[in-house]
Amino acid sequence: MSSNTFDAEIITIGDEILIGQTVDTNSAYIATQLNLSGVNIKQITSISDSKEHILSSLNEAKSRAKIIIITGGLGPTKDDITKHTLCEYFNTQLRFDKDAFDNVERIFHSFGMEVTEINKLQAEVPHNCIAINNPNGTAPGMWFDEKGIVYVSMPGVPYEMKEMLNNEIIPRIKKRFSLPHIYHKTVFTQGIGESFLAEIISDWEDGLAQQQIKLAYLPSPGIVKLRLSTQGDQIDLLKTKVEESIAHLKTLIAEYI
Repeated sequence: MSSNTFDAEIITIGDEILIGQTVDTNSAYIATQLNLSGVNIKQITSISDSKEHILSSLNEAKSRAKIIIITGGLGPTKDDITKHTLCEYFNTQLRFDKDAFDNVERIFHSFGMEVTEINKLQAEVPHNCIAINNPNGTAPGMWFDEKGIVYVSMPGVPYEMKEMLNNEIIPRIKKRFSLPHIYHKTVFTQGIGESFLAEIISDWEDGLAQQQIKLAYLPSPGIVKLRLSTQGDQIDLLKTKVEESIAHLKTLIAEYI
């Protein structure tokens, strides 16, 4: 397994998530895309629009992860406090970003409107960040690289976040870190309960650890899924290792696969 493993944490900000008004699809999407890129997701946290919660979540995350992804709280209104809280966290001030303002102006002009005073504030970002262009909205993303940890703040609007993540953030993460490959393969079984299955394949499961393959049991009504996961520098070797383990598994529980 590669020694260059990088853990990430995802923090979604918004009272609307906590009261169930909005379903948090952002964290699932971000986790999937990061994992495909070779990043391990250590934790996902949803918190309120509270300065204290944001600060404490960032402090906790930096002790566990090298990459911290934040979504939400970047709108122009007073309840969107992420930018100001990040300034406090990094002990810095807001600055005016000309490129971010040009993007705000472009979007407003496309609707035949002039930029309002409140929306001019969207072009202000913390002094120590790189502003990330948001072609679908007025709130720029923000990239911080502080003491070996990358912090990324993106808008909470899903279609804005997705384009920014795929076109800007993930390429930057790949350039910043030497990422391993992560490979998953899932075997579906039926007709046998989880505990009985675990007993039959116990010795096989013990052997997976020696090959640095993780096994997860994923039970659901009538089906138990077995997910094998491993990571390393050479994807072909990872696939071969997992396929050989599954071939052995088939000799043990062929009738249940």
